Amino acid sequence: MGDTAGKAKGFIGEFQKFLLRGNVLDMAVGVVIGGAFGTIVTSLVNDILMPLISLVAGGLDFTNWFISLDGSKYTTLAAAQEAGAATLNYGVFITAIINFVIIAFCIFLVVKSFNALEEKIKPKEEPAAPTTKVCPFCKMEVPIEATKCGHCTSDLPNEA
Repeated sequence: MGDTAGKAKGFIGEFQKFLLRGNVLDMAVGVVIGGAFGTIVTSLVNDILMPLISLVAGGLDFTNWFISLDGSKYTTLAAAQEAGAATLNYGVFITAIINFVIIAFCIFLVVKSFNALEEKIKPKEEPAAPTTKVCPFCKMEVPIEATKCGHCTSDLPNEA
């Protein structure tokens, strides 16, 4: 029985250690912020972009693009759903694709901005000193400190 308690305590301890690792907490914060960001983008698409697209396209409304699978005709998706009809909601799918593209574009802009900022902040690395040189006779690469070429056995000029 003591062994079981030790295993349980060890398991719980491992679980606590896992939860308190920095990357798990960062991931949790990212998921919460991502969900909130998704809600904002959904509102942007549904409440701002889709009405503009509808205006430009002459009253186009993606939300009412659907196929009723029971063969009946319904004027709106809401009417079909109220009647209990099975529907293929391809207009809602198109809206979801637009949401995805906007979210992906926003994430691209954020990552691009962070990469540009990181490049400005990151210290410039000086190029490493060369470790090899080229033999002037056989054009093969030899160690920088070599005085005789290992390929053609020529004496190498002493470079200071």
